[in-house]
Amino acid sequence: MNQAYIYDAVRTPFGRFGGALASVRPDNLAAQVIRAAVSRAPGLDPERIDEVVFGNANGAGEENRNVARMATLLSGLPVSIPGTTVNRLCGSSLDAAMIASRQINTGEADLMLVGGVESMSRAPWVLPKNEKPYPAGDQTLASTTLGWRLVNPDMPKEWTVSLGEATEQLREKYGITRERQDAFAAASHERAAQAWDEGRYDNLTVRVDGVDLARDESIRAGSTVEKLATLKTVFRPASDSPSGGTVTAGNASPLNDGASAAWIGSEAASEILGLEPLARIAGRGAAANEPQFFGYAPVEAANTALKRAGITWGDVAAVELNEAFAAQSLACMDAWDIDPAIVNAWGGAVSIGHPLGASGTRILGTLARRLEASGERWGVAAICIGVGQGLAVVLENTKA
Repeated sequence: MNQAYIYDAVRTPFGRFGGALASVRPDNLAAQVIRAAVSRAPGLDPERIDEVVFGNANGAGEENRNVARMATLLSGLPVSIPGTTVNRLCGSSLDAAMIASRQINTGEADLMLVGGVESMSRAPWVLPKNEKPYPAGDQTLASTTLGWRLVNPDMPKEWTVSLGEATEQLREKYGITRERQDAFAAASHERAAQAWDEGRYDNLTVRVDGVDLARDESIRAGSTVEKLATLKTVFRPASDSPSGGTVTAGNASPLNDGASAAWIGSEAASEILGLEPLARIAGRGAAANEPQFFGYAPVEAANTALKRAGITWGDVAAVELNEAFAAQSLACMDAWDIDPAIVNAWGGAVSIGHPLGASGTRILGTLARRLEASGERWGVAAICIGVGQGLAVVLENTKA
């Protein structure tokens, strides 16, 4: 079986909801990172790209016509390059990378361009189509920005609670306090701001044409535990009882816009791209549990990926865990019993942002660059997914 490697990764800075990137269509954001990835491969003849696989969680707006194919065409790549779009909600672009790595493993391809995109600012409202024309009653538009919409009435009610309420249930189950959540969130902002100041993201990001956005827009460098503690809870009223609310806008990931891309290839791709591999994709894992405990699903996904890579948590030096909520991140870290210092050392989604379809490739690319910078050998990228799923990938630093 052929080995699969990640060669490079690039993303846009992530814009906040209604912010600097709100005027940019998602297919144009995706085209931007495709062009950037191609420009960073000095030896590339674009005709050698076997396929483009992109993730997107919405699919209801301007990205609806297979955004991978649309972005490939908009980027100016040859029309002969196929493209497919993956939807595994928050895990979409990590799934795209996993799918591509399997094609490399089986010898179906030597070079795949993967990534993901989301514009939560531009996600449309949708109106259900009626069985009969001209209904007499009122009709309600549904927002496609985030979470459940147009829910099947056969779904058990406990499965279809909001993502925030689901997180409150998860932190109750595992005893995650408001204080720990706020401390985790403050650290995320501090680490992200420091990473940008140190130039960690200079080689991982590209500016969007015509937009004045140099850094991730949601980072708040001055965030402190004391400031975060003043924020009101969103999904439940706060109280001293165990069932009181703890999740706030400060300890949850914001709504964002952005795109990411990465090269996944075989050993032969090194000559095609003119690049050396950053890391080998050594293990993959997918897991599922009750939909309301979606935030905990990365636990088993990562454990599975580690087993398939033939290593244990004791071998892992770096973890990129997508911070959908501080509470679910802490629950996963507690289950793995790992040193918090190795998790999201350059900040995470609470600060950087979480444009759903783009986040998986973001954490994978960041993990590869962290291993390159530290010289350490093993890392894990993991992400939780709405409706109770998780994905994880183990990377091995090729130069360690």
